[in-house]
Amino acid sequence: MRSARVALPEDCKIYASFFQRWQAVNDWLLRHEALWRPVPFKEPQPGWSQQYPDLATWLEQLSDAECDEWGEQLSAFAQEVARFVPAMSVYDELVALPTLSGHDRGSQAALKEVQAVDMPGRKRLQAGAFAASISPLNGSVLDWCCGKGHLARTMLGQGAQAVIGFEWDAALVQDGNRLAKKYGEPVHVLQQDVMADTLQWPAVDHGAALHACGDLHRQLLRAGSEAGLARLSVSPCCYHLGGHGVYSLLSQQARQCQNVLEIDRAGLRLAVQETVTAPARERAQSARVRDWRLGFDALQRSVSADGRYLPVPSHPSHLNNAGFEAFCQWAAGKKRVSLPPDTDWSYWLAVGQQRSRQVRRHELLRHLFRRPLELWLVFDYAVYLEEQGYQVNLGTFCARSLTPRNLLLDAVHANP
Repeated sequence: MRSARVALPEDCKIYASFFQRWQAVNDWLLRHEALWRPVPFKEPQPGWSQQYPDLATWLEQLSDAECDEWGEQLSAFAQEVARFVPAMSVYDELVALPTLSGHDRGSQAALKEVQAVDMPGRKRLQAGAFAASISPLNGSVLDWCCGKGHLARTMLGQGAQAVIGFEWDAALVQDGNRLAKKYGEPVHVLQQDVMADTLQWPAVDHGAALHACGDLHRQLLRAGSEAGLARLSVSPCCYHLGGHGVYSLLSQQARQCQNVLEIDRAGLRLAVQETVTAPARERAQSARVRDWRLGFDALQRSVSADGRYLPVPSHPSHLNNAGFEAFCQWAAGKKRVSLPPDTDWSYWLAVGQQRSRQVRRHELLRHLFRRPLELWLVFDYAVYLEEQGYQVNLGTFCARSLTPRNLLLDAVHANP
C-alpha cells in the first residue's frame, strides 16, 4: 500500500530532493566543524573562542535561566548566534521537516494502559504516535527488534492483520508471546539475531522499527530493501552504536561526493545528546557530579606532565554522598594520579563549578548541531532507499517533548 505524501514546510522547499538536503547539511557541518567538533567537557579553551571572541563572551555571560530558555528554543537561539556567525541564519531551513499525520493521534492509537504491561507511559504514547503515523496498515507486518511486542500489538489497532516480531532476548520473547496470548492477539514473537547472515524473512511485506539502535535499524534498511519488502517504516535511534572507526554512509550518491564529512562512531553521539527534562533531584545530583569531575580534571591537569584531559570511569553510587574530596581520591586511585597532600579541596571544587558553568554554555552552542547531524544521517538513509526504488516520506511523528528521537522514514516501494 502507498502512504500519503506530506507537504514540506515552506522554508525547506528550496531543496528539490533528499540528496540536495543531505548535501546542504553536509556542507554546513563541514564549514562549521570548529564550533561543534571540540567537546566542551574536554577542552576549556576551544579554538572557536579565539575565532569568535564576542560569541564566547556573550555565551559565558548567559544566566542559567537564559540557558534553559535558549535550550528549549534552538531556532531562536540560532538567530541570536547568527549575530556572530552569520551562516547560523539558515538553521531553520536546514532542519525544517513536515509533521506527519499521526502526530496528534498518538494517544488514541496507543494501547490502553491496562494492556501495556511493564510499558512506561512515554513509550506507550510513542508507539501510538508511530503506529498512527504509518496507518492505515494492512496485511502482515514485521516488528523489528520488538522487545515484548508492545508496538506489534499497537499496530494491530491500526489495521495490521497479524504481526511477527523479531527479538534476540529469550525472556522478552517469552513475555511478548505470553501477552499476545493473554489478549488473544495475532502477534508471534520469534527469537532472532537480526544481524545474522542466515536471517530468514517471514511472509510479510512491511518492516517496522521504533527506536532500533544504530546498526540494528541500518540492517533493516539494507536487508529489508534487498529482500524487496514493499514498505519500510523506521524511527532511528542511537546512531553511534555498532561498528568502529569512521562512519560509512549508506547511499552511493553521498559516498561519491568529493567533500564528505568524516566522523567516527563516538562523534555521532552528539546527534542523540538530548533528553527530556529529568526530575529535579536527578538534575541536581548530575550537576553536582559534573562539578566534581571537572574539578578533578582541573586538579589532575595541574599536577600532570602534559596537562591533558583524563577520562574517569563511572563512579560507585556510594560516592554520591561522600563529597568532593572522596570523589577525587577515588578518581586519582583509578587513574594512578598522585595528588598533593596539601590540596586545597575548596579551591578546586570552585574551579570545577566555574568550569561546569562554562561547559554548559559551550554545550548550548554545540547543541545547535545535534539535529543537523542527525539529519545528515537520516537524509542519507532516505537517498539510499530511493536508490533501492522506494518513494520516501520523512517527517516527525510526535512532539519533541515526548521524545527527541521523533523522526520517521516511511518508504513504499515504487513497484511492489
